[in-house]
Amino acid sequence: MSSSPVSPPVVKPKALYCPNCGGPVELRGFGHALTVVCPQCLSVLDATTPEFQILQKFQGTERIEPLIPLGTRGKFANVEYEVIGFQERTAGSGGDTYSWNEYLLFNPYQGFRYLSEYKGHWNFIRMLNGLPQQAIVGKRSGVQYDGRRYARFSSAEAQTTYVVGEFPWRVKVGDSVVGDDFISPPYMLSSEVTGNEVTWSRGEYTSGRQIWQAFRLPGNPPAPSGVYPSQPSPFAGKVRSAWSLWLWMMVALAAMILFFMVGSGGQLYSQSYNYHPQSTGEASFVTPEFDVTGRASNIEVAINTDLQNNWLYFNLALINSQTDQAFDFGRELSYYNQGGETEGSKRDHVLIPSVQAGKYYLRVEPEGDAKSTEVVQYEITVRRNVPNYAFFILAALALCIPPLIVSIRAGSYETARWRESDFSAAGTSSGGDD
Repeated sequence: MSSSPVSPPVVKPKALYCPNCGGPVELRGFGHALTVVCPQCLSVLDATTPEFQILQKFQGTERIEPLIPLGTRGKFANVEYEVIGFQERTAGSGGDTYSWNEYLLFNPYQGFRYLSEYKGHWNFIRMLNGLPQQAIVGKRSGVQYDGRRYARFSSAEAQTTYVVGEFPWRVKVGDSVVGDDFISPPYMLSSEVTGNEVTWSRGEYTSGRQIWQAFRLPGNPPAPSGVYPSQPSPFAGKVRSAWSLWLWMMVALAAMILFFMVGSGGQLYSQSYNYHPQSTGEASFVTPEFDVTGRASNIEVAINTDLQNNWLYFNLALINSQTDQAFDFGRELSYYNQGGETEGSKRDHVLIPSVQAGKYYLRVEPEGDAKSTEVVQYEITVRRNVPNYAFFILAALALCIPPLIVSIRAGSYETARWRESDFSAAGTSSGGDD
């Protein structure tokens, strides 16, 4: 028989009175509180003494209203917690400072938990039982805990600048700790050093919507601004998936190329000839007829020569002997080799699209350098249904666009994350194992 999770008993808070202003002060921490802050005058009181000895009087002028009021109850992982304390912490110096808020949660059976909030980003935090070990994460220093590696993100001295509610430790405005943060989204490990004491905690990124649902708060949470250090990337896993899909698409494209190569109509005509520059005879000629069968397809006319420091021009025409339809084109070939530097090419081709079936022949009119005495040998080959590799190259380039866009956007997201890091020069790796 299964038992439902146990919620903390509904106990009426113990009400005492502030010795500074006489206002009522409620204790919700079941005797765990060492200090409590008067909600009226914000004096810090010693909760361990019957007369509530004053530890610190509020010297500020501005009051901060917590987004989650003290005494509010909410459920996380089906465990109900009550908000019993709130503090604002500030890091940095001069005009370059930033602040975040921390909420202390309490459950009499589970103990204390924390919520931190910065620019609409939230972390649900619990203390660690063990100590992380030093590790290297990519090119960064970091730590390892519970099989996960965390990259070092920031290090700063933080000061308590506002406090209200009750706490299981001595807290007052002006308290400072030296903190180090290590990230592996959606988690963050944090160490706090006060004197000779070091405490470690692990936070899990939680959306404002989840916080509002957990505490059943009215309205909508503040919209998050920027990229939080432990915020999961919306592109996590998508880069690898995009490139995996690209690889499979390239395999399919290669299969298509192979299919078209195997399915091509093959060679229709091939013959070698010699061009004599000093010959007094007619250099022009027509080839024997050859058959083009099947559906309309492209025709490739290829010319391959043995040119050496010379040039040759071909005026060509593919002619249908039944309809006299002609496809006229010309090609100039040149090849020069001077001191190991080559220029030009000994071969060329032309692709004629959509040639109908029928009987065809080529009219060939070669022309070369009349001053040359060298005989040039050349070969003319006619093939049909030749794969257009330019199309496949364009298709391959087009297939690269989606994964490149995903990779660029993912990189930009990580750049924005690490821009706020004290160690951004070490690279943009998130430090996670995902």
